[in-house]
Amino acid sequence: MTLRVYVSGQRSFGAAAADLTVRLGHTLTGAASPPDRDGQPDPLRAAAFRHRTPWTDSTRLRPDDIPLGTDVLLAAHSHAFLGRRSRARAHLAAIGYHPSLLPLHRGRDAVRWTIRDRDRVTGGSVYHLTDTVDAGPLAAQDYLLVPPGSTASALWRDHLFPLGLTLLERVLTDLDNGVIVRVPQDEVCATWEPSWDRPRLHRPELPELPPPGDSGVRYRVDRSALRTT
Repeated sequence: MTLRVYVSGQRSFGAAAADLTVRLGHTLTGAASPPDRDGQPDPLRAAAFRHRTPWTDSTRLRPDDIPLGTDVLLAAHSHAFLGRRSRARAHLAAIGYHPSLLPLHRGRDAVRWTIRDRDRVTGGSVYHLTDTVDAGPLAAQDYLLVPPGSTASALWRDHLFPLGLTLLERVLTDLDNGVIVRVPQDEVCATWEPSWDRPRLHRPELPELPPPGDSGVRYRVDRSALRTT
């Protein structure tokens, strides 16, 4: 089947994820990103325009901005928290890419901490979004050796950025074939590092979260074509 994918993110990785979605033959139902960067349109916003798909300012993203019938909500370098009601708009999966071997280096500066801690091995993880940041079940993961003398920017640009696209392609292909992979993260091994110089995670849905005891999720999913591994 052809997946209907909504991308929330920013910068070059967000744009690359949108381009990947289209290249794989899927439908891009929309995109959300910051409106601009350094006076220029954010690359994901430009990609939405290029693919003739609706764009939303991610600082104002609400669940209703994600079209009904969306199969996959994809967070690609997203600094906006995607809450339960937004995730529920995607009836197959809400996934994101994190540039570390989760559960290690949770947080918004994983690559910087990888370099700071002098890790010799790192990797990337595609995981299912949950209410806990970077803690959802894994959908795909792979590792790589950190080249000697790497900087955070070079490690991201030359290795973790392309690895992320490879893993996203793997997961989208799995979902397209009716396969949902969900491997729980090992909380015993989890680490969380604070951001170096970035603002707190933006959570535009926080006032809209349902009261305690109400998950806010209403599924209308035909799972007959799916098998979970």
